[in-house]
Amino acid sequence: MRRKLSFWRIVTFVLIAAFLIFGLVYSTGQFSGETKRAPHIARIAIDGVIVEDRGLTRMIERIGDSRTVQGVIVSVNSPGGTTTGGEVLFEALRQLAGKKPVVSEIRTVGASAGYMVAIAADHTVARYNSITGSIGVLFQFGNAEKLLDTIGVDIDAVKSSELKAEPDFYSPATNDAKDMLSDLVMGSYDWFVRLVADRRGLDEQQARALADGRIFIGQTAHENGLIDAIGGEAAAISWLESERNVPADLPVLTWSVQDDDLDLPFLSRVADSLGEGLATGFLGSAEGAKGLIPRGLMLDGLVSVWHAPGSATDGMPVQGEAQ
Repeated sequence: MRRKLSFWRIVTFVLIAAFLIFGLVYSTGQFSGETKRAPHIARIAIDGVIVEDRGLTRMIERIGDSRTVQGVIVSVNSPGGTTTGGEVLFEALRQLAGKKPVVSEIRTVGASAGYMVAIAADHTVARYNSITGSIGVLFQFGNAEKLLDTIGVDIDAVKSSELKAEPDFYSPATNDAKDMLSDLVMGSYDWFVRLVADRRGLDEQQARALADGRIFIGQTAHENGLIDAIGGEAAAISWLESERNVPADLPVLTWSVQDDDLDLPFLSRVADSLGEGLATGFLGSAEGAKGLIPRGLMLDGLVSVWHAPGSATDGMPVQGEAQ
């Protein structure tokens, strides 16, 4: 009985291990021919709030160096984020466009820094009712002076100059501090407007008229020259094939910073699959782990973000307020 029990335990362990390995290999497309080691179109998903992400920029560099990537689709679903994060991503995609044909697709929303990222591509499409635009920059700050008075707390400071650490949260902002912030915001805004004018073939006056912070549906953005065509990923693929001579019927594979199969050794991929399995068991799905990111995520520095709770609807938490 003991020998039989040990035998069936070993068999069960081997079957579980084989099942995990098979699932891993199948998920990488080895059996279907859809593998990053064969010619394909790379999809870069830009979801949720945009911040500076070194892992993402390194992945974009790898896509540019890959011999098997024939074209790139930048799939945007973002209300925006930090202006610097958008700038870094924009520059990385422009460098990529010097090596590969790049098209962008605005899904539910591609506004503010999300729109900035989208126009880094050589061609931009959006759905008729996609939300885009919101070209502008903001700097927000709070003041808790009345709350502190209520609870009896006084805060003072010794500064090297009046504008050091201004504005603070415990006293009203001075006019000089507001003027400083206005210069900061308008300098960044002017840069954003010039970028839009250059990428969309508009003169600066036209671009500035469209850059009053308003949002547009995709059709209105198309009429105003902010995007090139109405459509989704199929339209993006069609453009790559007809205008950039990308071979037809290539698979579209999503490149991911977390699970880039080209760079992970086999055992690491097995461990990654086990971790995803645990996430699925505890959270109902691996995507559920994204909900662990707090909605009150702080964004440091200047931000270019459209304020709309729930605007990025593909399972990502949304920044309701930018600070």
